[in-house]
Parts: sequence; structure tokens; C-alpha cells
Amino acid sequence: MRGASFSRVAFCGGSPGPRTSPTTSRQLRRTLFTRAEPTPVRNFFINTVLIVGVGLGAYYVTDARSAFHRYFLVPAIRWTTDAETAHRFAIEAMKAGVYPVDRSADAEDPDLEVEVFGKKLSSPIGLAAGFDKNAEAIDPLFAMGFSYVEVGSITPKPQPGNPQPRFFRLPKDKAAINRYGFNSDGHLKVLVRLRMRLHSFLTHNENTPVNHAFQEGRMLAVNLGKNKDGDEIADYVEGVKTLGNYADLLVVNISSPNTPGLRDLQNEKKLGSLLSAVVVARDSLSTPHKPPICVKIAPDLSETEVVSIAEVVKGSGIDGVIVSNTTISRPRSLKSPSSLANEIGGLSGPPVKDISLKTLRTLRKHVGPSFTIVGCGGISTGKDAVEFAKAGASFVQVLTGFAYDGPGMPSRLRSEIKRELNGKKWMDIVNTEFK
Repeated sequence: MRGASFSRVAFCGGSPGPRTSPTTSRQLRRTLFTRAEPTPVRNFFINTVLIVGVGLGAYYVTDARSAFHRYFLVPAIRWTTDAETAHRFAIEAMKAGVYPVDRSADAEDPDLEVEVFGKKLSSPIGLAAGFDKNAEAIDPLFAMGFSYVEVGSITPKPQPGNPQPRFFRLPKDKAAINRYGFNSDGHLKVLVRLRMRLHSFLTHNENTPVNHAFQEGRMLAVNLGKNKDGDEIADYVEGVKTLGNYADLLVVNISSPNTPGLRDLQNEKKLGSLLSAVVVARDSLSTPHKPPICVKIAPDLSETEVVSIAEVVKGSGIDGVIVSNTTISRPRSLKSPSSLANEIGGLSGPPVKDISLKTLRTLRKHVGPSFTIVGCGGISTGKDAVEFAKAGASFVQVLTGFAYDGPGMPSRLRSEIKRELNGKKWMDIVNTEFK
């Protein structure tokens, strides 16, 4: 037995030593594996570490610039839900107060300021209509870093829009197709929300609001649409009269491809009548600060049609044009399968950029250097934004890129624009292609 014991020890590479009694072994195990008795100092240390850790984690997650949103949360939502459900989820979360905020140091960079409509925007990054269709998440969107938020399109009467499914992602192209069809809560519900928002502001602030964004360097725009069976002029006039007192800018949307006959309003004669009626309605508002008016046009226009629109808007009394809405064309560059790409509706995202830029350049050429144009369509990088500015856009709007990137997009674009400017100011490059 003694030889066997020695052999086992030697085989393990050790040497025989004094035996340990069972009692000593139990005491050793208790020393090694029994948790230390809590003490006030130890408890304080653990609790402090936990509180600081949770606090830092919360601070990180609630920062719109956090990579958590762009690389984890937004892709996870895309992976687990369809496009319209994800859209609705985002709005509901913001309404519930669950949203990150932009804490960027460059949020008020003077080099990025925009002079437009006799006012100043703190940056050239705005949110296009189509995300907050019913004015439910205005302040959260401003908090994420947008200097301009456009709600709508809003129709006079509530309408459900087109049947589902009506919103499709094209992830290979970072694009989307929608045929929502102006689903809207209608003027009255949106009016109530805008009034309640104003009441809440006045309740918690002694000062009169500087504008309808309630912040310097910001603008709130209201995008107006018509009902599917509505009158092509009366619906827009009603929108101006109902909601115009609560907007820093009014947008007349005649370019959605999902309302029958809507794009026909881009016809020279019809457009002239519509814009004249809208301007008269705007001028009759009781507010001392009459909101500027823009018309939003489609990218799918021939050069002749763009020239015709240019002539109308120059003599209409409106203040600007947004170029552009979604496209009904399907560029050959699309990488998505035809089963997705051929869905009926308007295509948005990077594939629209070249079409929108072409329309913008044509319009700028024919309206002259001083008329305001807002760039929209396929902008997803700072380089894109600068390209639109040089082609004649005073500032730009994003939407599909925001859906893919998440809440950090405004901050990211500002940083990228700053690098592209290379020491210049935003206003230095606007319209430089035509100077």
C-alpha cells in the first residue's frame, strides 16, 4: 500500500509529504470557498460600483450618438419586426418618453448655421415628412439633434391610407418603398396635439416661445396633403387655415405617388391656381408671423416640366421648393431582388440621390440664385449633404437614412459635413455650382 501511494504521488510529479487530517481539509475548503462576511465598508463599495456602473450604462444608452443604437438596437428591431411595425414602435417609444438625446459638443457650431426664410437654423440637418405623420413625437425628434422637423402629411379628414402591407425595406440598397397613401389622423386631432404642446410649454415656461419649435435655431414645419376623394385646392386651403398658426413653415405636398391624381397638380395651370389660393389663405392667418410656404415636388419630372414649375413658383408668392419626394422609377443600380424592388409605391433612400440631384440642379438653373430650395432624397452621408448644398440646397432633409442609422444620424452627419467643409462655413458652399 505504501508503495502504491508513493507511485501515485511520483506519477503526478510531486513527492510524498505529511498527510492532512479530514478536519484540516474541511477547514481549508471553508476558507477557500466560503463567502466573506459582509461588512459596512464592503457593502458600500459594492453598491457604489453597481450604482456607478448602471449610471454610466444609462448615460451611454441614452446618448443618441451611442454605437448601441446604430449597431445593435436598430438592426435588432429591423431583424425582428416588419417595417411598419418598427415605424410605429419608434413613435410610441418617443411618446412614452423613451428616446436618446444628442449631447454633441458641435450641436451649435456656428460654421454649420443656415440662413433661410429670414431665420437661422443651427445646422443644415432636417427630418423630412413621413416619419412623424401625426405630430406625436416633435420634441423627442428635436432632442435627437434635428434642427428642422417636418410633420405630416396631414389630410383634412382622417383616413386609413392604403391596405397593409404598404412599407417595405430594401436592405441591400439601404432603401425603402412605401405606399402608405396619406394615412392621417386628420386636421382636428393634429390641431389638438399642437395646442396641447403649446399649452404644456406655456405652463412650464414664463417666456413666450420664440417659434413653434420652442427653441432658437430650430423650425417646425407642417406638411399638408389632400384626402383621397378631397378637392385639389380646398383641402390645402383648409390645412393652411387650420394648422398654419402652429407652424414655422407650411409645405404643400403635391408629389406623393400614392394618392391618385395628386401628381397632376404639378401641371403648370393647376399648380398656379393651387399656390395662389394657398398664399391668400396664409396671408389671412391671424398670427403676426406668417409662415413661409414651400411646395414639395417629385423627382420624376422631365426638364420641360421642371422649367414649367420654376416659372410658376417664381410668380406665385411662395417661398421655396423641396426637391424631392420618392420616385416611382426603379434605377438599374438596385441590388435588391425584383420581388422587393417591383413593389408598387415610392422608392426612397440612396438610389434616389442622383435623380433628386438632377431635378434640383435643373430647378436652380431656372429659378435663379436667391430662391430657396431644400434638398431631399437619398442623403445618407455628410458628403451627400455637401453635394446637395453646392447644387443649390439651402439645407437638407433625411428620412430613410435615419430609419437605417437610428438617432445618432444628425450628429454623425454634422461631423462628416464639418470634415467636408474643411474650414469653410456651410453658407459659403451653398449654390457654389452656379456662382
